Amino acid sequence: MRVFTTFDELTAAAGTDLGTSEWLTVDQRRVNDFADATGDHQWIHVDLERAKDGPFGGTIAHGYLTLSLIPWLGSQIFTLQTPGAKLNYGVNKVRFPNPLKVGKRIRSHVAIADVIDIPKGKQLTVRHTIEIEGEEKPACVAETVVLLLP
Repeated sequence: MRVFTTFDELTAAAGTDLGTSEWLTVDQRRVNDFADATGDHQWIHVDLERAKDGPFGGTIAHGYLTLSLIPWLGSQIFTLQTPGAKLNYGVNKVRFPNPLKVGKRIRSHVAIADVIDIPKGKQLTVRHTIEIEGEEKPACVAETVVLLLP
């Protein structure tokens, strides 16, 4: 676990790889709960019988479910204990290059892409690659952007 307590430590880490999280199994219950929370009940995610005959041979996780796991997976790799507010600013370049079949395990590989000065503090960009165990292509690649205010 990498702990950043100052802006200087964070700036020095720009361009570095921070490692990977533990594996997490994405099960059907999690997918169903996400469908209920978002109202996205597309059959490819929640209809086990119909999905068996679908393009992936079973249900797949929502791409946005995978994306939503980034904060939890990332918290296993690093933490920001810098002074002041930490605000989610957005997400850059989100892609879902490989469907995540329900029952598979994922983990996040994290790197600090950039740390830049902004008028009120720092802007941190973190690159997340959500790997699927045993598969070459990741489920998700995204850059999260955090504003750090003193």
